[in-house]
Amino acid sequence: TKHVIKNIPWTTSKNFTVERGRQQIEELISTWDIHESWLHHSEFLEEEELKDSKRYHYRACWGLPTRRKPIPRATANVYFVIVISKFKPDTAPVEVFYRLESSRLIRRPEQCQFREKWLQDIIENKIVCTERL
Repeated sequence: TKHVIKNIPWTTSKNFTVERGRQQIEELISTWDIHESWLHHSEFLEEEELKDSKRYHYRACWGLPTRRKPIPRATANVYFVIVISKFKPDTAPVEVFYRLESSRLIRRPEQCQFREKWLQDIIENKIVCTERL
């Protein structure tokens, strides 16, 4: 069976605010198929002015706290960029991209379904690295 990629209707450039962007990232994250034991927080990082667009950078930091270890041994970050084009009409939706902290690959929510395994791999690699030190 074909896997359905979940996405959300993104706000228009005209209606965009930094807080609205963070809320929409949270809305996107809520469509991801991730076990409830994963906890995260999201935050706005910075605004970047380019010749052709404005880019708003956000981070969602993920962890797996447990009763025995309420502070996770490692966390995994997902970085989001919301792009507002200076050439498209302000009624056009914003563009959204994300990447994992361990990767240069830039993904678009409408083209790629997020996988919990990506978070697990980042955390496992960090723990292995820490244990080697």
